[in-house]
Amino acid sequence: MKTISNVTIIIPAYNPDEKLLNLVDQIEQNFTRIIVVNDGSNGDSQDIFDQLAKSEKFTILKHAVNLGKGRALKTAFNHFLNNHNESIGIVTVDADGQHSVEDIKKVALKLNQRPNSLILGVRDFSEDNIPLRSRFGNILTKRIFSFASGIKISDTQTGLRGISYAFLKELLNVKGERFEYEMNMLFECKNQTIRVEEVDIETIYIEENKSSHFNPIVDSIKIYSIFLQYAFSSLSSFGLDILLFSILSIFLKDLMPQSFIIVATIGARILSSIFNYTLNKNLVFKSNSKSSLYKYYVLSISQMLSSSLLVYVFYLLIGDGEVAIKIVVDSLLFIISFYIQRLWVFDNDPGEVSEVIKSV
Repeated sequence: MKTISNVTIIIPAYNPDEKLLNLVDQIEQNFTRIIVVNDGSNGDSQDIFDQLAKSEKFTILKHAVNLGKGRALKTAFNHFLNNHNESIGIVTVDADGQHSVEDIKKVALKLNQRPNSLILGVRDFSEDNIPLRSRFGNILTKRIFSFASGIKISDTQTGLRGISYAFLKELLNVKGERFEYEMNMLFECKNQTIRVEEVDIETIYIEENKSSHFNPIVDSIKIYSIFLQYAFSSLSSFGLDILLFSILSIFLKDLMPQSFIIVATIGARILSSIFNYTLNKNLVFKSNSKSSLYKYYVLSISQMLSSSLLVYVFYLLIGDGEVAIKIVVDSLLFIISFYIQRLWVFDNDPGEVSEVIKSV
């Protein structure tokens, strides 16, 4: 049986059981190098790691305490980069037996064919044997990810991933210590213009996925943190804009009854846009694009003019309620603005990264 020598297998493990031994026994027959990270497992699992350490194919790295899957992956990435520069990259594998060796080989071979891409082993969540929490979590996550990034990925939570040597260096700087790290990795593909390619794999759930350490509530909040940051930025700016518009309207309504809406809209938008741009650039999108300021204000001015015109027209038609009219109009413009910011303003390079290639 021919082994794959230019791809290293990485397995983060926390309190593993016999399923890990069964998995690595098969992996060892197909790959020449495996890195296992003991992420602060308890003493009951020590015998498993001791058995793995007997093989020269295995490198066992250890955390003194549980630091999370993201940190375990970074520990393995760092070790790999320092010791195995002859490899083209790595394949990450979950320790709970949910990935078959045949699927691991498929991802490794695809990485050989596409060494500059991120390879995802994606599952079919339409099958009847999928646990409800896994089905719901994946559907929700992939839709939110697509909405925020513009990239449609079939399985955002898959742990079976092929990653090139060069991309690993960038991933060491990506934030996230636990399960949210894998989601942040996908966002980094967009930032670094890394193409994402999908490979269909078998959907395996053992004992309804009871061995998973994923906490649907706590870890989902961490995974969706980027969306919460965007919501915070947008809502804060929106609230500031409405507050400033209300204050300016009160002071200007008697002074310039025919044009106070336009003046108040412009004044409020200038101040709130400065606040919003700063948050979006540095907190949400973390964009290094030199043209983002120019693009942002092209969008901001267009949105401001559209807002003032629409509010003014509806105010003339209704005759009152300018603040309520503005809330409705700006809510619709907010949705449009989100897409434009995502796809144009803060997109470092809108090239091929938005394309996800599906292969079997």
